[in-house]
Formats: sequence, C-alpha cells, structure tokens
Amino acid sequence: MRITRRFLLSGGTLAAAVATVGGWRLLAGPAAVAATPGQAPARFDVTLSDAEWRRKLTPAQYNVLRQEGTERPYSSPLNDEHRKGVFACAGCQRDLFSSNTKFDSGTGWPSFWAPLAGAVGTTQDVSFGMIRTAVHCSRCGGHLGHVFDDGPKPTGQRYCMNGVAMTFRPVPA
Repeated sequence: MRITRRFLLSGGTLAAAVATVGGWRLLAGPAAVAATPGQAPARFDVTLSDAEWRRKLTPAQYNVLRQEGTERPYSSPLNDEHRKGVFACAGCQRDLFSSNTKFDSGTGWPSFWAPLAGAVGTTQDVSFGMIRTAVHCSRCGGHLGHVFDDGPKPTGQRYCMNGVAMTFRPVPA
C-alpha cells in the first residue's frame, strides 16, 4: 500500500471527527478503577452482572453509573431540587448527600460541598487527556461524577454529580 498525502489527510480528518464526538474516551480506555496505582480493583457490597444492571437501570442511568458517562448539563430535575432531603444512589439506594450541602455551582449539574460520611469513594480519572478525581458510590461502585477543588467553604470542594445517577427523598418538615 502506498501512503499518499490524501491518505494522511483522510486519517487526520477521521481522527478529528472521532475526537469531536467524544471518541477519545473510547481510545483512552476506561478510567482507573483503583484509587492507588497498582492497587487491586475495589470490591463492593452490591454487585450485579452487566445484564442485571441493564435490567435494573434506565439506559441513561446505566450509561452514567456503569459506563462512566455524563448527562447533558441542565438536563436533570435534581439540579433544581431545593427541598430538604437526601440524595441517594440510583443503583443501590445508598444515601450519598444531604440537601444541606447542596449549592448552585452554575455548571448545570447538582453540586455539593461534602458527601455523607463513608458514602462515596474516589478514583483517578485520566480520560479525555486530563487528570480528574472521579466519584463513585461506596456500596455499588456506580460512577456519580467528579470532585473539584473550586467549591465553597467550609470544604472548598465541588462534588459535581450526574443527577440521573441519583434519586431524591424529601425529609418531612
């Protein structure tokens, strides 16, 4: 096969198209499963087969919780949820965040400055050519979103969560 300038340009165009539609995530592979390099993948109290997760979750929930997808900003009703209550994992119903720690980050995703004690775990996410801290449910390992160091006091953290990965249970007044 002879490599021509047209062949090279076509390859570059294809690579740009793949990157545009988010294909770099496919090329980069899945995000890290272990919090520490070389550590074995975590084991969770709630484990289901892939087929069982697909039956249990909606397609959007499955995409986020089990495939580390991201919902569109401003698409979740939980972004505008302002009642007192608890946000829980849509996969296993573990309580994750109190409404007392929710704030409007202006990002389009429900944001919190702290999780409930022991509710979440974190891993290093190196997808999309950047290093971020992914957040998962400590009971089922479901991907919830990412945490950043640009949140409000008292923690300075912003847990930017996918609303589709959570449910909300209001607390009676």
